[in-house]
Amino acid sequence: MTAPACTAERVYEYVHAPHKNAVLLDRLWPRGIRRAQLENVAWEKDATPSTELRRWFHENPDARFAEFCGRFRQELQTPAAQAALQRLRAMPRPLILLTAAKNPARSHIAVLLQELNGC
Repeated sequence: MTAPACTAERVYEYVHAPHKNAVLLDRLWPRGIRRAQLENVAWEKDATPSTELRRWFHENPDARFAEFCGRFRQELQTPAAQAALQRLRAMPRPLILLTAAKNPARSHIAVLLQELNGC
């Protein structure tokens, strides 16, 4: 079985190495992370949920996750998001999707993994 082309990791656990390709996928810069720590990491804000969607989701993430995923997929159809997805698809693999989310599997990263890994 082959490893997925893209995986997720919390930005707080990420350690840069020359063989690692990573991209930060949060609209806001993560708290406590210096820019120098991620100097070799791309930042694709256009492939993240809008501020309004993010705030709505965080009001009740357990109850709203399924609807959040659907709404985020709709947002990914915008021209800016499509361009960002194209840039992500063009990045070397394997690719690590970085986020500050406490649970990447229950965040926008889950949707992006499906998009990029073709699930």
